[in-house]
Amino acid sequence: MANIKSSAKRALIIEKTTAKNKAAKSLMKTNIKKFDTAVAGDDRKAAEGAYTEAVKTVDRAATKNLIHKNKAARRKSVMTRKLGEMKSK
Repeated sequence: MANIKSSAKRALIIEKTTAKNKAAKSLMKTNIKKFDTAVAGDDRKAAEGAYTEAVKTVDRAATKNLIHKNKAARRKSVMTRKLGEMKSK
């Protein structure tokens, strides 16, 4: 434990921030998995709904610097390609 009051406060703030970031990343991953499941199940309507949610959470994570902006772009690109392939079938 920290001896200095300010560093003890900082440690608490870091714990809270870490928990918030972890929850946001987890939500992003969950939404991506929901999209992948909908695509695998050939449910176009569910896939489109899951796609919008997944893109929203990926963008939010990139905005808050939880993931790099290029990684966010790559993830969105992969999802868009999957959705496009699904529509062309």
